[in-house]
Amino acid sequence: MATTAAFNPATDIPSLAGKVILITGANSGLGRQSALELAKHQPERIWMAARDPLKGQEAASYIQARVPDAPVTPLDLDLSSFESIKGAAKTVLASTSRLDILMLNAGLMGCPPKLTKEGYEIQMGTNHLGHAFLLKLLMPLLLKTATTPRVVSLASAAWKYADATQKIQFDTLKSLDGAVTPVNRYIQSKVANVLYAQQFALRHGPRITIVSVNPGEVDTQLFKREPGDEQMKYLQIEVAPKHVRPVEDGVKNQLWAATAATDAVVNGAHYEPVGVHVEPTGLLADEELARATWDWTQKELEGHEISAD
Repeated sequence: MATTAAFNPATDIPSLAGKVILITGANSGLGRQSALELAKHQPERIWMAARDPLKGQEAASYIQARVPDAPVTPLDLDLSSFESIKGAAKTVLASTSRLDILMLNAGLMGCPPKLTKEGYEIQMGTNHLGHAFLLKLLMPLLLKTATTPRVVSLASAAWKYADATQKIQFDTLKSLDGAVTPVNRYIQSKVANVLYAQQFALRHGPRITIVSVNPGEVDTQLFKREPGDEQMKYLQIEVAPKHVRPVEDGVKNQLWAATAATDAVVNGAHYEPVGVHVEPTGLLADEELARATWDWTQKELEGHEISAD
C-alpha cells in the first residue's frame, strides 16, 4: 500500500468485496468523493449519510451515474441532533451484521455562532460530539465484524495554529460566548477529533483500529459557506483560493487510512497526506487534555442510548 502522494485510489485500494462502509457528510466534497472511489472496489454496501435527505439522494445518484450498480444507500443523519443520530444508528444496526469502515467525515468550519438541538456549540457539537455519539452507538456492530474494523476521523492541520494557552475551553462548549471566535471553535473541535482518536485507541485497541487524518487544504464547501466573522471571511477570500487542492487529490489521505493494511496503520495515530505518521507535538502531545476530552465526552453522552422498541 502506497504511503506517499503517489497513492492512486484506482490501483492502491484493495478489493472491498463483502465490506460495509458508512461515510458521514457524504452528500458533497470529500465524503462524496470517498464514496465514489470506494464504490469502484466492489464493497457490499456504502451508507452515504447526509443531513439533507434530498442532497443525500442526489449524491447517491451521482455515484451510480459514474459507477453503475454501485451499492450506495442514502442515510438521513443530522449530527447536531442526538435523536437524528439515534435514528440513523438504529437503521444501520437493523440492516446489516457488520461495519468494516466508519468514516467520520462531516464537519463545519468557522460558521456563525449557533447551538445544537441539545445545546452544544455547533462546531464542537457536530464535528466532535455528534461523531463520538455515532461511534458509541455503532460500537456493537463494529465489535461484531470479523475482520478488524477501521474508523477514520477527519481532523485537519488546525491544531498547528493553536498554542498551549489555547486548549479546549470546556466551560464554553454549551454557550455562544463571544470570547471564543468561530475559527477558534473550529480549531478546538479538530483538536478534539485527534485527541479522542488517541484515547479511543488506548481503550478499545486492538479490536478496533482508529486514526485521525488531515486531508490538507481542499476545495470543499467548508470554504464556501456563510462565514462566522471577518477572520473566516478573510480565510475564504484571501487564503483558500491560493492554497486549496482539488477534492480528487485531497481525498487520498482518508482513503489510504480507510483501506491500508492493518500492519501499515498505527492505532490512534494522526496522519498527514498521504499516510505520513505525525509524531504528536503541542496540544496533540498533551495527555492531560486528551484525558479531559475523553472524560468530558463520556459525561455528555452518559445516559444517551438507543431505546428498545
